[in-house]
Amino acid sequence: MSETPKFTVIDRRKFKAEDDDGNAPTPAAEPAAKTEVSAGPQLVVNGNKPEVEAETVHENSLEAGNQEGVPPAPTAEESDRQKAAYEAAAQRLEDLLRAQNPGMGAPPAITFEHLVQQFYVSAMIQMGAGAQDGQRPRVDIVGARNTIDLLGVLELKTRGNRSDAETRTLDSVLFEVRMAFLELTSMISVQAMQPPPPPPPGRR
Repeated sequence: MSETPKFTVIDRRKFKAEDDDGNAPTPAAEPAAKTEVSAGPQLVVNGNKPEVEAETVHENSLEAGNQEGVPPAPTAEESDRQKAAYEAAAQRLEDLLRAQNPGMGAPPAITFEHLVQQFYVSAMIQMGAGAQDGQRPRVDIVGARNTIDLLGVLELKTRGNRSDAETRTLDSVLFEVRMAFLELTSMISVQAMQPPPPPPPGRR
């Protein structure tokens, strides 16, 4: 058998210094008010002896975010570092693609219209568009409603911050997908009201 891989578990809690007997450091004792926090899963080796305890949940995690438990937003410095790393990774990917396809042109810049178009295509596919000839369309009416509602949220949250062309594109897409949704739900309602077909005759 191959050698058992070794795992390193990092515990970010504060550790005490070695005691007078030279024993290994142990996690600092928490105040009595914090003893209700669960230690979480443990890494177990050599039977049932826990080797290292996993990182505990910080007691102020909810307060740092909000009442629903959303973690705090990254700092401006963290966001800048992440954006720079993302752009560098995207550039490396583009360089690889250009090396394999020397005649490939520069990719177009992503715009607001691309975002609206993405929602439009998703909603129409969820309502059965794009099915090949002879195939029964697959309809996800609940997913289509969610996608259309997301377009509505986008329209609401970007009011006053769009160009005239962007507004025309978004309004036209919203009108079209909502109309397609109305037509589809009308068909579904009519089909639901029809009596079920009679069972096929039995074999003689």
